[in-house]
Amino acid sequence: MRLSAPVHQLKRRARLAARNEKIALHAALDRIARGEGFASWSLLASQSAVNSPSKAVLSGLADGELFLLGARPGHGKTLLGLQLLLDAAREGRKAVFFTLEYTEPETLARIRSLDANSHADKLEIVASDEISADYVIRYLSGSARGTVAIVDYLQILDQQRSKPALDDQLLALRDFARATGVVLGFIAQIDRSFDPEDRSVPDLRDIRLPNPVDLRFFTRACFLHNGEVRLQDVA
Repeated sequence: MRLSAPVHQLKRRARLAARNEKIALHAALDRIARGEGFASWSLLASQSAVNSPSKAVLSGLADGELFLLGARPGHGKTLLGLQLLLDAAREGRKAVFFTLEYTEPETLARIRSLDANSHADKLEIVASDEISADYVIRYLSGSARGTVAIVDYLQILDQQRSKPALDDQLLALRDFARATGVVLGFIAQIDRSFDPEDRSVPDLRDIRLPNPVDLRFFTRACFLHNGEVRLQDVA
């Protein structure tokens, strides 16, 4: 299935249409779905869930891996990370979202926009300015193998001068992941110099690095742009 835009962007279009045209949201959603070739929004949503890129990403990750989720703003990297955590929770795995960017209510609202059922309550949300490698390691200490955690986001882990350099934090997190089997993902910003005319999806060369970082700490990287999702090994 190839949609004209990611599902979260289609939902946004529907909400705007409902507001501007003063029609019911379900009617606006169904109209968007018909434009994508589906008889109703429920059919589009169910098919999208079956083909969810988050499931492909999750199935491609082994215990103890560090991976990146990279995209330009508005292309769904945070939502993909949250969806991945929801998929992990459905499998009975511990799922944790560490965020330096959002409050807990903001994160919950985003999760519930993806899953109106009870799975949102199974995710652990940690919103704190104190998040660092040491903080994450202490929080996840004793977690079962296969636990999945997402850190939002990579480039501000060492923004406070009191925190260790990002390279040192990643080294500690890599060793922790290897020793415990916890899967750690890092949402990452893409540099403005990325040009979709040259490449349809960013790659490791496009990760914004205000401070030097050895990207070989990571085993996998997932990049998004305009609905396209690409998972690659980090050599």
